Amino acid sequence: MKKILTFIFLILLTACESVSTPLPSVTPDSATQPIFTLTEIPVPAGYGYAGGWLEIYFTNPNSSLASQQTGGIDLPLAAAIDSARLSVDVAIYRLSLNSVRDALIRAHERGVQVRMVMESDNLERADPQRIKEAGISILGDRREGLMHHKFVVIDKSEVWLGSMNFTDSGAYQDNNVMMRIRSVKIAENFTKEFEEMYLEDKFGDTIAPETPNPQVTLDGIAIETYFSPDDGVQPKIIEAINAANESVYFMAFSFTADSIGDAVRKRAADGVTVAGVMDEEQVASNIGTEFEAFRQAGLDVYQDGGAGQMHHKTIVIDESVVVTGSYNFTNSAELRNDEYALVIYSEEIAALFIAEFQRVYEQAR
Repeated sequence: MKKILTFIFLILLTACESVSTPLPSVTPDSATQPIFTLTEIPVPAGYGYAGGWLEIYFTNPNSSLASQQTGGIDLPLAAAIDSARLSVDVAIYRLSLNSVRDALIRAHERGVQVRMVMESDNLERADPQRIKEAGISILGDRREGLMHHKFVVIDKSEVWLGSMNFTDSGAYQDNNVMMRIRSVKIAENFTKEFEEMYLEDKFGDTIAPETPNPQVTLDGIAIETYFSPDDGVQPKIIEAINAANESVYFMAFSFTADSIGDAVRKRAADGVTVAGVMDEEQVASNIGTEFEAFRQAGLDVYQDGGAGQMHHKTIVIDESVVVTGSYNFTNSAELRNDEYALVIYSEEIAALFIAEFQRVYEQAR
């Protein structure tokens, strides 16, 4: 009976969605789109917004609670795991958040199927070991490229994703975003990616492009899902930048991909407003960073001014298109690592990322 009810539940969720046709190069007039609104929700040590199928959370390293590592954006994720009834699939680069660790163990103990994939280099840390001791299976990638994903699929009906590693620093010291998307079709995309790793032991460039629903529309908002190395993410990002008519704002932890940098500089040369913030430590340590090329071109690009990492991987185009995810703007992300990027077509969602950009930008200046 439980399986029948679950099947009916998934059918009802699926009925609320539709796979979109290929997207035009210009975002449709917002006046033709269904009404979609996001309202602020309280997060003591962060920023939160919710509307319908979507929740968006940004960290706030400047919060007075951040130093106490309490009240952050990890708590809604832990609560969602606590509400899981059937399954929790986790693909994460690194884990040290006790809130998430304990929620996963609780889920396992009450009979929820919990499966995990991690970057092998981080498997021997204390929290993954605690999870393994509790009886939860964790598969490492065991390869040179990074298993750089940061996502959780719950009950095959919602996905938590973003730039944030599930670590104390990720949730409380660094600038990060995490989103909760309730969508069976998008959950199916990430479940497919997860099971290619967990069940088929395929990582990096051993995976074929098999995303079930690469383009989905939710309440009139088009969302594209891309995984690297198999989906060719870099050309998609360049295509989005090339379509910019007014503005390109970016927040980049690591930015070394010449082709993406060239696309940004070309739009700036054509009169498009460009502004960006890059992580100071990465600018100093990366070979071939795009920072100097941006500055030499006279662009409004700065190194971040926060004590933690500026860990975003986000581009906002024409205040209506958002590129975000785990995907750094590097050739390693394109060719070797397991990564993902979403392209979201929404002025309302873009406005929240612009607000985050303004917070980071003001501190950088």
